[in-house]
Amino acid sequence: MRWRNLPPLSALRAFAAFATAGNVVAAGEALGVSHAAISQQLRALEGHLDVALVDRSGRALQLTPAGQTLAVALNTGFATMISAAEDITGARDDRPLHISVTPTFAASWLMPRLSDFRRLHPDVDLTIDPSAELVNLAADGVDMAIRYGRGPWPSLENEMLLLSPMVVIGAPSLVGEGELPDITELAQMPWLEEFGTTESTNWLSQYGMLRPARGGLMQVPGNLLLDGARDGQGVAVTVRAFVERDIAAGRLRVLHQEPVDDKGYHIVVRPGVQRPALKAFFVWLRRARQV
Repeated sequence: MRWRNLPPLSALRAFAAFATAGNVVAAGEALGVSHAAISQQLRALEGHLDVALVDRSGRALQLTPAGQTLAVALNTGFATMISAAEDITGARDDRPLHISVTPTFAASWLMPRLSDFRRLHPDVDLTIDPSAELVNLAADGVDMAIRYGRGPWPSLENEMLLLSPMVVIGAPSLVGEGELPDITELAQMPWLEEFGTTESTNWLSQYGMLRPARGGLMQVPGNLLLDGARDGQGVAVTVRAFVERDIAAGRLRVLHQEPVDDKGYHIVVRPGVQRPALKAFFVWLRRARQV
């Protein structure tokens, strides 16, 4: 290990606090020191590295590209050290298990199955966070995320949970019973879209349909997306596995389907030792995907 190259830990802590808080006053409050002490530590760190980490040219301090690179590394490094300390001492074993999922996945796949996990592990407290935002597992205290895509995600461990392509669906009352429209005609229809940046948003962006030509776009919470599609309020993009029964029953028609490739929902966790509650949830997810 190149210990001699490591800057003083106090300077690194001050810089990480500044990068997180966005200003020296809030960083000082977080560490229990004055803002002048934070400023002094920032300059000391820049002097040690001989690199400008903070842009002081504007009214507010901003990170330089080098500062942003260091902030990401420190964010991950400090989070790993804290996690290891909590694992060693058992300090976080009683913390609720924090699972980040998109609202659509939570409503369509996870919640209908979750009672089984609660039956098997009644002593595990859960926090299900249905958010469209892509969380930082190292920084946000999230134990596990369920993400759609091909993967892998840098610095994280991932395992395929549900392999399923994206489809555009619509109710017969909206799209009719006859010949299906071409994908280029879909922009003329009313669209339903989940709030935030999600798997369906990425698909719409890929095909240039974030703003349909004439049909209009209505954004709704993820748990209401498929209900609106079934009612004929608009066409929507979703994962085929979520609407397979609706398709079979004739409640929804497939207007377009992506090729069946390696896209799907992945279980994403930080590398390293997993606390017992997280291990139990991981094992349960592997079993639940077979049901």
